[in-house]
Amino acid sequence: MKLPSNDDILEFLSESQNPVSKRELSQAFEIKGELRRPFREQLRKMTKKNHIEKQKDGLFTLPNSLPDVATLIIAGLSADGELMAEPEKFAGDDKPKIFVITDDPAHARLVAGTRVLAKMRRTQNDEYDAHVMRVLDSETAQSSIIGMVRKHKKGFMLEPADKRARDEFFVQPTDIGDAKDGDLVVATPQSAPRGMKKKFARVLEIIGHESERKIISILSAYENGLNEEFPAEVITSTADMTVPSLGKRQDLRGIPLVTIDGSDARDFDDAVFAEKQDGDGYHLIVAIADVAHYVHPETPLDDEAYRRGNSTYFPDRVIPMLPEKLSNDVCSLRPHEERACIAAHMWIDSQGNLTRYKFVRGLMKSHARLTYEQLQAAKDGLPDDTTKPLLKDVVAPLYEVFDILFEHRSERGALDLDLPERQILINEDNEMTGVTLRTRFDSHRLIEEFMILANVAAASALEDKQASDKYPCVYRVHERPEASKLDSIRDFLKAFDLAFPKGQVIRSPQINDLLRQASELPYSQIISQVILRTQSQARYSTKNKGHFGLALDRYAHFTSPIRRYADLLVHRSLIKAYNLGDGGLSDAEMVSLEERTDHISQTERQSMMAERSATDRFTSAYLSDKIGEEFKGKITGVTRFGLFVILADTGADGFIPMRSMKTDFYEHNEQQHALIGKRHGRVYRLGASVDVRLVEANPLTGSTIVALANDKSADLAGVNFGKPKFEHGKGGGKPGSKNKYKNKKKGSKDKPSNPKRKKNFKKKQK
Repeated sequence: MKLPSNDDILEFLSESQNPVSKRELSQAFEIKGELRRPFREQLRKMTKKNHIEKQKDGLFTLPNSLPDVATLIIAGLSADGELMAEPEKFAGDDKPKIFVITDDPAHARLVAGTRVLAKMRRTQNDEYDAHVMRVLDSETAQSSIIGMVRKHKKGFMLEPADKRARDEFFVQPTDIGDAKDGDLVVATPQSAPRGMKKKFARVLEIIGHESERKIISILSAYENGLNEEFPAEVITSTADMTVPSLGKRQDLRGIPLVTIDGSDARDFDDAVFAEKQDGDGYHLIVAIADVAHYVHPETPLDDEAYRRGNSTYFPDRVIPMLPEKLSNDVCSLRPHEERACIAAHMWIDSQGNLTRYKFVRGLMKSHARLTYEQLQAAKDGLPDDTTKPLLKDVVAPLYEVFDILFEHRSERGALDLDLPERQILINEDNEMTGVTLRTRFDSHRLIEEFMILANVAAASALEDKQASDKYPCVYRVHERPEASKLDSIRDFLKAFDLAFPKGQVIRSPQINDLLRQASELPYSQIISQVILRTQSQARYSTKNKGHFGLALDRYAHFTSPIRRYADLLVHRSLIKAYNLGDGGLSDAEMVSLEERTDHISQTERQSMMAERSATDRFTSAYLSDKIGEEFKGKITGVTRFGLFVILADTGADGFIPMRSMKTDFYEHNEQQHALIGKRHGRVYRLGASVDVRLVEANPLTGSTIVALANDKSADLAGVNFGKPKFEHGKGGGKPGSKNKYKNKKKGSKDKPSNPKRKKNFKKKQK
């Protein structure tokens, strides 16, 4: 017998799914007797030279390998729709590729930036499967369960509202409190009575009843830590707030500023005006509600606004960042009423370049409240009584400026993704009656371009004052997509004869060229969706890294302080930088500004999760009485455990579990973004159209399960829709892996998880 070579040890560790102990290594290489001491010395030297790594628990692995359990940051979806993550802490240069596996196949709620605790399982040298154990960013997810109480013959059960939860909980009579059948409650896990293996819970709080009209939004808000009710002292502090007099403010009341919003808009915090200058260019004004006049730093009102971070919009209601007295009264730019504002005066040349800007505190009076449809109709020659008097001096100049700005946008290469917005239709009983796509007019784009220009001007104005480092800016940062993400979609695009440059820094104009080519194809929206998945998550930061999507060197959020705390911080910084009066950025805020940007980036993600889950639940409720019906769909994600499909009529996201596709054994082909049948060669590729049959629609969890309508064996009755088992040929593991035993669980009595262990195992059996 002799010692293994260093290469043998490295090969063994590279093939191991998890870190291994010295005992396992000794067994694998049959280290006995007099070999034990030199083997320990060999491991010590390899560790010292960083050839291998010894973890705190004494287990050995390759350098920079991930532990059995790791904290991860969700990175977003791959081109195939698989959820990817990155280690929160990693010492190496090349981060491993981590595929996130959750108990819920429809795992879209885990948005980019979410921290999770996961069980790690190596599938290849630099690839892992991560099984989510806990969502760390949600206090509710860590300490309690939100669910629906159901009465059964033997007592009460709690059905969790989280799609990731796999089990129901028993509730004993002493733990049910006042809850009754159909109540939505918050509960906490309880220890099971001696000798019982079932899970138990105790009810802590009753949120509402399933019969309540707004229960879907209440549930989605509650599980994401959102609360509609404001503290009493916050409400009290707003009671006496009134619109200030002119004083030292600039008088803008005579300028025909108008607000332009959707017909269902809940707040009006911006107004616009444009006029042609003598000679070249235009003068623009974007007036924004002066929230900083009312919300001062280090007050209960400000603390609550900061805690919320932003408003959250559901199909049937809104949870505002500020109390109604502000959001719907003194800070709402209602027509023909005086309002305090901070206005951006901007001057552009005939090419759309921003040549000059000036920020003032003013007193304005909106001359009209217009809707997008109303403004567009006026532009198209169909004015009404409100817009007819405004045609020449208001409507015409606005569109002249829009034409210039939109052309400038195209020239600089801002991304132009074809992603129509869904609108959930809600009736008076708070029930979803259907879904439609929001119509996009030039009037929508007009307001977008005016707001973008004002945001650029705000960032530029603060940069002008940063020489003394006293006037920080909260930037809206959107970084360039990672090269690895762009590389991953090249093969997919080749299938549509679309070329993507390789070996160079990708710029937004190149992506736009590709999108323009794709616009002629029936799959244009899928291609836009795939490209969107390669993009970085936008966030707030005091460090300027530009905005890739808008192709801008500097960008801040200035135009919506009613609903975004980031904008309020920008307002305060402008007030302080340009001596515009009270309400400027405080010293405490300046010290903690980076921490604050992290917080509001997180609250934004929480709101996104809540809004998405509410939309999912409304859609599932709408579909719940349509079980068995067939729908047209399109494949939006191809993964190792099934297909994601968007239903054409409702925009619902459905999932087809791999285990329901029984007519063949399907392998996941990453390069082709497809599931390919081994027996019959049937291919299900990203972007393909499919007919599906609705199998399950659960309004409580928002999950929608479908089956292939033309697959007669796709009987999903009794199928467990949790995470797939990791068995070769059953959708687990990664095709092409060198380790053919990697799909067996660690410690299996049937076959060891490593070839060398297999050898030992056979000897022991003999």
